[in-house]
Amino acid sequence: YTRNLVDEGNGKFNLMLLCWNEGQGSSIHSHANSHCFLKVLSGSVKEELFEWPTGKPSDVVNANSETDGKAMKKWAENTYPQNQCTYINDNIGLTVLENTSHSEKAVTLHLHTPPFDECQCFDERTGRAVTAKVTFWSKYGRRTPFNLLCSTENTI
Repeated sequence: YTRNLVDEGNGKFNLMLLCWNEGQGSSIHSHANSHCFLKVLSGSVKEELFEWPTGKPSDVVNANSETDGKAMKKWAENTYPQNQCTYINDNIGLTVLENTSHSEKAVTLHLHTPPFDECQCFDERTGRAVTAKVTFWSKYGRRTPFNLLCSTENTI
């Protein structure tokens, strides 16, 4: 999927369009203590909510913590059709989004406040976290330069 920055809100928020091809989904991820508002503009997306491996939100989950090896616990699943809105923050839980359709693309509008450039991504089987750099496919309608160095880092 692609993350496309529409507006930076003078450093107060990021407004983004996410474009999902058929069957595409995110990893389980945090929102770096940010608030996330989402509206489905076309298609539909499935959201799965997970508990934090430590049982509570934390700024950094140590990749070698005692949570390693424990499967993450999913506690909710929702499907949002076109024009549906939802909200999440780290106190609610961790999330994964997916366009489950095999025939239709989906587009979602996201507002993150405050904006963030890193978040944590989690392995569902082990609860292990890695810090991922948040990148944009485009900014303000223009393709961002491809950076070979970023391709070797964890990105979301």
